Amino acid sequence: MSKAQALVVDDETDILDLIKITLGRMDVQASTALTVADAKRQLQRGRFDLCLTDMNLPDGSGIDFLQHLSERYPSIPVAMITAHGSTESAVAAMKAGAFDFVAKPVDLKLLRNLVESALKLRGAAAPSDEAGGSGVRLLGDSPAMEQIRHLIAKLARNQAPVFVTGESGTGKELAARLIHAQGPRHEGPFVAVNCGAIPQELVESELFGHRKGSFTGAVGDKEGLFQAAEGGTLFLDEVADLPLLAQVKLLRAIQEKSVRPVGAQQEVPVNVRIISASHRDLNAEVEQGNFRQDLFYRINVIELRMPALRERPEDIALLAEQILSRLSQAQGSGTNASPWRLTAKAIEALKRHPFPGNVRELENALERATALADGDVIEVEDLYLAKCESKQARAPSASPGLDDSQPLEDYLSEVEKQAILSALDETHWNRTAAARKLGMTLRSLRYRLAKLGIE
Repeated sequence: MSKAQALVVDDETDILDLIKITLGRMDVQASTALTVADAKRQLQRGRFDLCLTDMNLPDGSGIDFLQHLSERYPSIPVAMITAHGSTESAVAAMKAGAFDFVAKPVDLKLLRNLVESALKLRGAAAPSDEAGGSGVRLLGDSPAMEQIRHLIAKLARNQAPVFVTGESGTGKELAARLIHAQGPRHEGPFVAVNCGAIPQELVESELFGHRKGSFTGAVGDKEGLFQAAEGGTLFLDEVADLPLLAQVKLLRAIQEKSVRPVGAQQEVPVNVRIISASHRDLNAEVEQGNFRQDLFYRINVIELRMPALRERPEDIALLAEQILSRLSQAQGSGTNASPWRLTAKAIEALKRHPFPGNVRELENALERATALADGDVIEVEDLYLAKCESKQARAPSASPGLDDSQPLEDYLSEVEKQAILSALDETHWNRTAAARKLGMTLRSLRYRLAKLGIE
């Protein structure tokens, strides 16, 4: 492959010289321009693998130039050079399609990381298959899922923070893994953390690490999750559960691209892409004072909404087939073919079901059905969906109540059970975090689990 070519646009000659020397040491040929007009002329004459442009130029704005590049030269990753501490400029640039940004004065290590990531897109963007060699796939042929695949492919080509929204069980972590797998960081680690499952007093240590002796129990140095994700992606699931103090430090880590371990005197540069997620409405959390507006502004550069399963019922048959196949393999059948078959009526019942727990609930329903079915044919009765369907059939304005044939005690037990299971699912069955989410003590949760027969 020939030497990589970069176009650097800035009206400060000392910045141009510094970047040109740095790129030269990386075996990247840099062409420079002082104005937008000069940069456009060079784009017409040559081919470039990367462009670095200042935000403010003598004859135009960097955002306008970025949009010109996006329209005329969409294959060139563009990084914006912004003023130090200008969060608004960085966010505006990435919303406009910038691959990444670097602040003045230019940190050469961060610049080299940025260039290395951008050049991994050279020639062809992402790995050839959707999974990117990671083994994860997004199932479904509905228009909603086709649109999600298209957006994921676009998001994989830049470094902008992504905020994944959607109900519990819609596949937010799967989407994050695919963005990572299809992007230039796919060879780096993907580190996922459920923010709600970390005890509040340990959040800072878990995210940023700590030094020996920095607090009781710190018997040695420990790297945090930011350092563990170096060169890759850090996925912050249920980010709304972070305490406010940790939110302040997370904001600084994202803006400065560095972290300070607990007990350390100096910050440590980190090269990670942030993808966050929550099933809660962060706008409402901001209004209620539970989540910092400046952090929300920073992590929500691009939003990816995962559709609920009830919004794509045409995908349910395919999902059910894959889930049954996986259950068959887990039970040691040694074959990809499922020994179980859903009747046409059972499939229709699944399509009508609202699935408040989405794909996770579908998996639970099918696992239960395989245990209860007589033989290899799964009937509607084996799915035990009737109660939920009858509630869904009521008018939206009606208050939820119990069926005429259902005793009050059974109804209340079912409501309690579903609330507990939902909290456990959301916290990946971390009982301490689930108890906190439910507003009860761990001891009380254990008592209820035993009472309801939940293992």
